[in-house]
This record gives sequence, structure tokens and C-alpha cells, in this order.
Amino acid sequence: MALSISAAVLLGIIVVVLLKGGYVRVGSALTCTLFGFTLAATGMAPTINSGLVSLAGLISSF
Repeated sequence: MALSISAAVLLGIIVVVLLKGGYVRVGSALTCTLFGFTLAATGMAPTINSGLVSLAGLISSF
């Protein structure tokens, strides 16, 4: 649970920085966000979640 909250906050900060810097337009950011919510409702969500947990474990081992 803590990992998903931390990841959501980090990704939110990245999106805000990219929007303010002019690297990404609002429409593109909104489209990607909606795609993420749609993807989270599919059967691939557990696979993606376990991959992210594995990646976080790998990074934390360094």
C-alpha cells in the first residue's frame, strides 16, 4: 500500500513538472492518466503491480 501511494505521489509530481516546463500538454497528460486508470481496471493490473513491486525491491537492494 505504501509503495502505491509513494509511486502515485512521485508520478503526480513528475506530471506537474512536465506540464509546467512545457514538455507535455494538458491533453496528452490527461489522455495518459485516463489510459492508466483504464489499464488498472483490466486483468493486467496484478501483473503490472507485481512487476513494479519487483522493480522497487531491486532498486532498494542497491
